[in-house]
Amino acid sequence: MDTDSFDYDAALQECAAGDSQALHRIYLQDSRRLLGVALRIVREHHLAEDVLHDAFVNIWNKAGSFDASRGAGRGWIHSVVRHQALNMVRDRQHEIYADEATLESVKEHDAGHVSDQFELHASMGRLHDCLSHLDEPKRDSILCAYVDGCSHSEIAQRLNAPLGSVKAWVKRGMATLRECMG
Repeated sequence: MDTDSFDYDAALQECAAGDSQALHRIYLQDSRRLLGVALRIVREHHLAEDVLHDAFVNIWNKAGSFDASRGAGRGWIHSVVRHQALNMVRDRQHEIYADEATLESVKEHDAGHVSDQFELHASMGRLHDCLSHLDEPKRDSILCAYVDGCSHSEIAQRLNAPLGSVKAWVKRGMATLRECMG
């Protein structure tokens, strides 16, 4: 299909009215380009395919919120895909991957002994004590990073602080914690 003659706005209105064929026409028209958009962001083909699938579900579910007076339908569709891809990247930054041996070790440790639990509580007490000795910006930055899983830029936003300061607080705070926990 020719991109210039395809009416994205009308197709989105048809989707909002429940016409699944309109969604199929959008897919046939732009899926390759949209997959490319997703692939440039997530960098892995199978993840880009997941993004595209989820984006089309969102396009179907949110087509009624499209407003042609605020922008072109094609741009709206591309922004749905970009947002979906960026959300996936952000979500994957917070995931921790472990191999089978590590998972087994964790399971064995969780089933551990009372002495292991005592050591855990003792080290948590030391950690709490060491954290309490940090100044507030360093402590808050470390907690945001390691408890809430925030990126440096997200911490800067939360704390309303410059990004460079946040990076320095985390670095210096972690050095102080390592020394204290030593």
